[in-house]
Amino acid sequence: MEKIVELKILPDQIDDLSYIASRVRKKSRTKNHHKLYWRIIRRSIDARQRQAFYLLRIEYKIGEDFAAATTLLSTFSSVTSAPVVHIIGAGPAGYFVALELIQLGYKPIIIERGKDVRARRRDLKAIQQEGIVNPDSNYCFGEGGAGTYSDGKLYTRSQKRGNIEKVLRLLVEHGAKEDILIDAHPHIGSNKLPGIIQSIRETIENYGGEIHFGSKLVDIQLDDGKITSILLADGKTIQVDTLVLATGHSARDIFYLLNKNEIEIEAKDFAIGVRIEHPQPLVDLIQYGQEQRELNLPAASYKLTTQVDDLGVFSFCMCPGGLVVPAATAPGEIVVNGMSLSRRDSPYANSGFVTSISCEELEVHGYTGTFKSLDFQKEVEQKVFSAGDGSQAAPAQRLTDFLARKSSSELNPSSYIPGLFSADLHEILPEFVVKRLIRGLRQIGLKVPAYITHKANIIAVESRTSSPIKIPRNRTTCHHPQVANLYPCGEGAGYAGGILSACMDGQRIAKAILGNHQEYAKLNHED
Repeated sequence: MEKIVELKILPDQIDDLSYIASRVRKKSRTKNHHKLYWRIIRRSIDARQRQAFYLLRIEYKIGEDFAAATTLLSTFSSVTSAPVVHIIGAGPAGYFVALELIQLGYKPIIIERGKDVRARRRDLKAIQQEGIVNPDSNYCFGEGGAGTYSDGKLYTRSQKRGNIEKVLRLLVEHGAKEDILIDAHPHIGSNKLPGIIQSIRETIENYGGEIHFGSKLVDIQLDDGKITSILLADGKTIQVDTLVLATGHSARDIFYLLNKNEIEIEAKDFAIGVRIEHPQPLVDLIQYGQEQRELNLPAASYKLTTQVDDLGVFSFCMCPGGLVVPAATAPGEIVVNGMSLSRRDSPYANSGFVTSISCEELEVHGYTGTFKSLDFQKEVEQKVFSAGDGSQAAPAQRLTDFLARKSSSELNPSSYIPGLFSADLHEILPEFVVKRLIRGLRQIGLKVPAYITHKANIIAVESRTSSPIKIPRNRTTCHHPQVANLYPCGEGAGYAGGILSACMDGQRIAKAILGNHQEYAKLNHED
C-alpha cells in the first residue's frame, strides 16, 4: 500500500538520496529491518523565509517496489491506411493533435509553412546577426512553433483542458528529463526542445503520419458548409475531409484568409508592453535573500501582478537565467520575447511586463472592426521598428528613466544579440499603455522595492502575448459553428496560452474529431 510523507529539505541536501531515505524512514516510522521503497512525486521551492527550502512530497511502500509504468508509445499502432485528418501547423498544438489522433486510429497529415528544427536555425541566426526576417521561418514559424526556441515552461492554470500528466509523459518518452513529472514549475530549455520536437516528428512518421515542411496554406475551397480542399503556395491542391487549424498566434495571413472566405472570426482582448531585463543576481537577492545563491538553488524567477483602472498589469513569460530574442515575423516590425537554456545560466533574467488591452478600450481610441486588436498590435510593432535604423536592434530605456519619463544617457549590458539603442519608450509606445505600465510598475515597486532599479533595461515591444483574434468553435463538438469540418486549435485560435495548454487543446480536438465521426456514423447507421 502506497503512503505519502512531506519533507522540508535544505538545498545542499536535495541530491543526498541516503539522507532523504533516512528522513522518509523516520517520518513514516518504518522499522530498519523493513525494506523501504520511495519516490518523489512533487518538488517545489519555498523561499518565503530567509532560508530557502525544497518541499518534497514523497510516495513510499514497504516491502514491495513500485511497478514499472507502461509507456504511452507502447499503445501506438500503425495508421498508414487509416482515415486522414489534415493539420495546419507543426507547433505544440499541431503535434499533440497528431499524437492523439494516432492513438485514436487516424492518420495525421501536417502542413507546415516553415522548416524543420535544424534548417530553421539558419533563419534564426539571420535574424539575430543580420536583421533579416524570413516571414515563414523565424522564432514563431517552423517546426515546434514559438515553443521550440523558448524556455519550454510547462505549467498552466488551465488544469481542465486536457490530460497534463499524459502530455508530460509523452515529452519524457521523447527525450525530456523525468524532472518535469515532479517539479511544481517544470521547464525543458530551448537547447533541449529541438531534439524532443524532432523525436516527436519521428514518432508521427514511424506510425504512418506525414509532415510536409515549406508548405504554406494560401486558400481554401468551401462547399455546402464544409471545406473540401486547400490550396498551397506551390500551387498544389489537396482534398480534405477534416481540417485542424493549429497555426499559432502570429499567423496573421490565416486570419485574413478566413475573413476573405466569410468564415467568422472575432477581435479578442490581448496584452502589450515591454520586456524587462535585470541582472540575475539581483532577482536571486530579491527572491532568496542571496545575491550569490546557494548550490542547488535554481536561478530565481518571479510572478508580479497588479490592477490599474480594473485592467491587469503583470509579468509574463518570465525567463530566469535567460536571453531576450527578436520575435518579428515580418520585415518592418520589432517584437521581443524571452527564452532560457535548460541550465538557465545566463547572467540576466528577463520577463514581459504588459498590460491588458480590451476591445472596448481600443474602440475608444479609434480602432474598429474585426481586426481592431490586430491592427493596433501591428501599428505598435511598426512604430517601434521605425524608431530604429532598419535592423532588428531594439529601442530600450533604463527602467527608472522610463518611470521618470526621461532619456537614458546609457543602457545596461543586455543579452539581446541584435543590440539595443537608447530611445524614449514613453514617447514611442501609445500614451494610454505607457500610463498604465508606469502606474503598474510603481505599485509593484511598493511591494518589491528592489525590482525598480537603474540596473534594469526595458525593451520594446512585447506584443505577442496571445492571439489578437479568436476563431470561434462549438463548446462541445469543437468545430467552427459555420464549417462542420474545421477545427480551430491552440493559441492561434484563442484557446491556449503556452506550450502545455496548447498540447492539451490538441488532445481535446483529436477526441472531438473522433466523437463527431462516431456520432455521424451512428446517425447514418454506418459501422
